[in-house]
Amino acid sequence: MAWFIKDETIKKPSSKSLWVKCKKCSSHVYDVEWKENLNVCPICNFHGSITSRQRADLIFDKGSFNELFANIGPVDSLKFVDLKGSYKDKFEENKKKAGINEAVLTGHGKINGIKAVASIMDFRFLGGSLGSGTGEKILQGANFALEHKMPYIVFSESGGARMQEGVLSLMQMAKTCSGVAKLNKKNIPFISVLVNPTTGGVTASYAMMGDINIAEPFAVIGFAGRRVIEQTIGEKLPDDFQTAEYLLEHGFVDAIVNRKDMKDYLSNVLSYYNLK
Repeated sequence: MAWFIKDETIKKPSSKSLWVKCKKCSSHVYDVEWKENLNVCPICNFHGSITSRQRADLIFDKGSFNELFANIGPVDSLKFVDLKGSYKDKFEENKKKAGINEAVLTGHGKINGIKAVASIMDFRFLGGSLGSGTGEKILQGANFALEHKMPYIVFSESGGARMQEGVLSLMQMAKTCSGVAKLNKKNIPFISVLVNPTTGGVTASYAMMGDINIAEPFAVIGFAGRRVIEQTIGEKLPDDFQTAEYLLEHGFVDAIVNRKDMKDYLSNVLSYYNLK
């Protein structure tokens, strides 16, 4: 009868550690293969999320990336509290979880030998939402690029404005756009890279202001949600609406670039600029 007694000490293998399920085609990809392919589905080419530091390692030459403004983080100016607790507790928890102080990592380095400044958003931190700290780091990145005459690249990955900061969050749209506008006046290139997802106030501000707007394949890019738009206009939207491919076809995006090709594509674009 001992054969039929369940041994609680035996641990079942975790499927999460072996397989990754693609969010687009639902294929199960071996975890090792998924990571080796830069979190991109080998079946349908859907680009999964990566951390801001992983993206920095992919884009910048080895050992060249230097973080800037790491001390800037969220401030609970409104003393916001909801049913799930305080905003302060939430962002402190996200700091520990993501290992960064805000929803964006800002720094400078070399891309195939070309100097550049970049702000890389991280969806793990409160959904990559645009808070006052996020906007400040993006603005300071633009100011650094302006001062040192270096091209500026922003990788957007965001659910939009950070509602816990109210109108202070919405003010970041104007603040970041003004920073980008200063670069434009001095003919310093600003390149916007939109990854999945880029929505809300981020799309409505700096994310669409690039001299060149680039997107990763199948990235969701838009302002309001599909359901809100359909209810407003009373019509059914196309299946590919608010995808990178749809925006490319309609002129809102200049190119769709695979993650593995992004570094070379960016350095090729930047090689056309003379910032001396």
